[in-house]
Amino acid sequence: MQRDTLVHQDDAARSGELSWPDHSILVVDDEEGMRSFLERALKSRCGLVEVAPDVEHAVRLMERLHFDLLILDIALPGKSGMVWLHELREHGFAGDVILITAFADLDSAINALRAGASDFILKPFRLDQILNAIKNCFQRTRLVRENFVLRRELSAHGPSIDGLIGQSPPMQQLRQLLHRVAQMPSTVLLQGESGTGKEVAARALHRMSPRAERAFVPINCAAIASELIESELFGHVRGAFTGASEARNGLFYYAHGGTLFLDEISELPLAMQTRLLRVIEERKLRPVGSEREVPVDVRIVAASNRDLAAEVRAGRFRQDLYFRLAVVDVHIAPLRERAEDLGELMNHFLPQLSARLGVAPLPLPNRAMLQQLAAYDWPGNVRELRNFVERSLILGAFAADSLPKPVDHMPAAESLDLSLEALERRHILAVLTACAGNKTEAARRLGVSRKTLERKCADWNEASC
Repeated sequence: MQRDTLVHQDDAARSGELSWPDHSILVVDDEEGMRSFLERALKSRCGLVEVAPDVEHAVRLMERLHFDLLILDIALPGKSGMVWLHELREHGFAGDVILITAFADLDSAINALRAGASDFILKPFRLDQILNAIKNCFQRTRLVRENFVLRRELSAHGPSIDGLIGQSPPMQQLRQLLHRVAQMPSTVLLQGESGTGKEVAARALHRMSPRAERAFVPINCAAIASELIESELFGHVRGAFTGASEARNGLFYYAHGGTLFLDEISELPLAMQTRLLRVIEERKLRPVGSEREVPVDVRIVAASNRDLAAEVRAGRFRQDLYFRLAVVDVHIAPLRERAEDLGELMNHFLPQLSARLGVAPLPLPNRAMLQQLAAYDWPGNVRELRNFVERSLILGAFAADSLPKPVDHMPAAESLDLSLEALERRHILAVLTACAGNKTEAARRLGVSRKTLERKCADWNEASC
């Protein structure tokens, strides 16, 4: 038995509990004994283990297969492991790399880490050494993903609405449907007006699913420039486009094993819809500028405040993508259709907002006030109700004059002489005027994205926009 592959029985026993069935490893070493030793030791612990005697064979394997980690010897025939590591990082390989060598000094170790190695191990080594190095690599990868998701959560603009609140029939039906769907791997499409709580429903779906321990990654498709959204979703390699000075992982990477929530999916450009469809169907993606495909394991939950079937008929959304997303089509009722939930929702928001504002909580409105609230249409839905509660806390009372006011008072007789398009144009311009030209606020009141509002103004060539 070769000296550098010698493993004591107690080492193997101590290392027996380490396994990574969802991960893949490629071993590149010119010594047949080392390749055989590592292949035997890792095959029972990993989902996929492949071996190669040199870089040329390793490249061919990586063209066909995805690997989460490379165990790479420095001294290889032809191209050295160190040179190849530099090239891998230059071309955007984001997996971990453990360098091994029989000939090393401190400078070699420093250079290896600077080149992008995750660890550096000197031969001969014990089995538990390499297993612990692998364990540390995979733990770091998991923490990177979790920290990225946490930072996105903390940096999200505006307060979140927690929980599916309400005992109205629409809410009870929604909870029952989400609970049933959560256990399945199927793609889900959530449709409903802006402010109804589609992201809340998506998070509830994730929490009840077998993926609950993994990441929930939300992305607002309308908030990202069309030329950047492919890189945002799929990542890119260094030099893929102007300004791409470093390789970057996409949101699919950070959602691996979990749920990716695509909000305002109707705002995706048609070209991007085609690429997304391919990823959903093949479960593989290609980072921008890369020639390699990377497998992905995510559950897609999409949401739209528009009727996607109507968008398909209008030619603005791909029919095949719509059918792929709407495996389970969930409608979320607007607040005006579940007015009996108003009291419970307000009771939910009051303690949260009073603590955040540092003011005394208010008692719930009396019956007369609740009847007034129930008679209002709530075009902004639950989000608008929350703003009403916050405004009332600031003013110190629930009052009729603090109820939201309609933004447009168009005479009914005049409206009969206008086409639907003219009515839409007039209403949008009225909202813009009421918001003093603030497009972000106008879009919020209208229940559309700012991008949609700007597109409407551009179509009309309207100077007041």
